[in-house]
Amino acid sequence: MSDSSKLTPEQATERMNEVRVEIDGVDREIISLLNRRAGLSLEVGQIKAGSRDLIFKPFREKEVMEKLAQANTGQLPEEHLRSIYREIFSSSRSLQRPQKVSYLGPEGTFSYFAGVEFLGHSVDFLPQQDLLAVFQAVSSRETELGVIPLENSLQGTVGQSLDLFLDFEVFIQSEIYCRISHSLFGTPKTLSEVTAVYSHPQPLAQCGGWLRNHLPSAKIIPTESTAAAGRRVKDEEGAVAIGHHGLANMLGLNVLASSIEDLPDNWTRFVIIGPAPALQEAQDKTSMLFTLPDKPGALVNVLTLLAQESINMKKLESRPLRGEKWKYVFFVDVECDLAHEQYTKALEELRHRCHTLRVLGSYPTGPHLDVSHGTTTPS
Repeated sequence: MSDSSKLTPEQATERMNEVRVEIDGVDREIISLLNRRAGLSLEVGQIKAGSRDLIFKPFREKEVMEKLAQANTGQLPEEHLRSIYREIFSSSRSLQRPQKVSYLGPEGTFSYFAGVEFLGHSVDFLPQQDLLAVFQAVSSRETELGVIPLENSLQGTVGQSLDLFLDFEVFIQSEIYCRISHSLFGTPKTLSEVTAVYSHPQPLAQCGGWLRNHLPSAKIIPTESTAAAGRRVKDEEGAVAIGHHGLANMLGLNVLASSIEDLPDNWTRFVIIGPAPALQEAQDKTSMLFTLPDKPGALVNVLTLLAQESINMKKLESRPLRGEKWKYVFFVDVECDLAHEQYTKALEELRHRCHTLRVLGSYPTGPHLDVSHGTTTPS
């Protein structure tokens, strides 16, 4: 490649025209290849026609993405490559079968932006009024997938999500770790005009210190979601909302402050749920729920078995078992594919040592995506 910085103005103009012609040619090649890929995706859809198997194959997509990243030895940044291919995967899935995904709405919540960032824009995202409705939509196959917030690095587990896994037979297909950053926005133009702050309880808690320091006199009012808060403050004088920066852009509201969370390293783990287990091998993680017999050493027996099988446990949390006083259910993440045949005997023994055991799914380790200040537009 020649050094274009040394060209005269006339040479630079001539070379610019040549480069644009080359780019046009490359674009035509890209379109041809994309259409060839689309044709193959349509053929896959025809082969799978009538099957109730899920179109979403997160481990296959992760495997393809890693191979592409390794093969990318040119000037295209890996981050750009991954972003482009997330949309290609999204288009391919949609061509195989239109894909409906439920999430905690309305449009503009962090669940919405996480879903768009991970699953792409070629998806029919359907907002639900609460997490219960998300689980219901997936369990009834009204939607093929659902986006669920599971835990936050600052505020801990979203207890309602764990509780709903007890009520609905849905399965974890994949996970996503999303960096969360909060903005303050509304119709006021300065902080001195603010009289009320609306948001979901979690963002309010995550920004509590900032609010006390900068808006000590403002009323703090919880809402069912950040998006609902944003829509509410559009018509209320002196009111602001806390939520995703992109939500302010969607609603045409003034951003008064950004990155107002008390601790900057704020991540939320979302999971993608489906109505059936993922039929793939060599997954990275398994999540499960179990209850224990009421006898000494019951939990130790389970943990000992995992240790004997060299299974690394990433998360262990107990929750009160609803409807049963002083009884608890345990939520566990382990670093292995418990559905693999090498763990068949261990799984059988685990069932024997537990009172009840339900495997929620085996799935690939999720990517870490920064959706904190994105300006993702609606699909």
